[in-house]
Amino acid sequence: MSNKQQILVILEPDNHPLEVVERTAWIAAQNGFDVTLLWCDPDVGPLGTHFFVSNEARDIGEEIRVLQSQIIEDLAKPLKDKGLTVSTEVLEERPIAEGVLQRVHDLKPAYLVKGTQYHDAAERAIFVDTDWHLMRSCPCPLWLVKTGEMPDKPLIVATVDPMHSHDKPAALDQVIVDNARRIAASTEGEVHLLHTYHWLHGVGAAANRTFKPIKIPVDEITDRMRDEHRQKLDALAAANDIDAAHTHQLPGAARELIPAFVRSKEANLVVMGALARWGLKRAVIGSTAERVLDQLPCDILLVRLAS
Repeated sequence: MSNKQQILVILEPDNHPLEVVERTAWIAAQNGFDVTLLWCDPDVGPLGTHFFVSNEARDIGEEIRVLQSQIIEDLAKPLKDKGLTVSTEVLEERPIAEGVLQRVHDLKPAYLVKGTQYHDAAERAIFVDTDWHLMRSCPCPLWLVKTGEMPDKPLIVATVDPMHSHDKPAALDQVIVDNARRIAASTEGEVHLLHTYHWLHGVGAAANRTFKPIKIPVDEITDRMRDEHRQKLDALAAANDIDAAHTHQLPGAARELIPAFVRSKEANLVVMGALARWGLKRAVIGSTAERVLDQLPCDILLVRLAS
């Protein structure tokens, strides 16, 4: 492996590894990155010899190792054929996310790339899935790949919160925009800013019914809120040379509006911020990224502030 910056890629048998390899080739070609492929099979536990109690079991374990090594070498071939520098490894540590995070710590990659797909209710309820763990804990940008090709000139949606609600630091918006613009610049792509905010019409109507005869000036407050949000959003757009046609503000719930907007624009990548709120040794569950992951039809890039 050379001294160039690289991307670390998780390949899993049930998360469209061929599409992940194709996306890896696209990302690496745009940036001149080296590539490390990490084969992670959640159905195969650690294969250390101390787990086996017979020669036959050890032979089976060795056969599995050989097969996994052959699989990942086969997946690496298209990347090598494109002239990319590629190294391969089979991850045996469990849980998988902990082993991946250790590799991230060692390699400090530009991106961690991983395939993702729909998570069933049980996975979302108990949050033990590798995707959730990495979304909350990965220190480098996490690129989650959905099925589908990436065009030469992608449309990128950067979701921002210029009002810094939920204790969100202002600097995170700039990190989101910087990542979106960097990808667009290397691909002649197009960046759209999207900001969603909660409006008061429904809440205000209920409050007016509850607190009669005092009438809450819902329309006035809503207009003021919209204007304040827009001013902040326009300032962020102006600072990054993004014009009004590519700057969007929508009232409503982010978990509903972001997927709808992305589908309406036929976007290819959504860049979002990841926040870690550490209360009880774990980040708080329920971020916007976690809520919209399954609803987004395209790739997601999660970025966070450097620690």
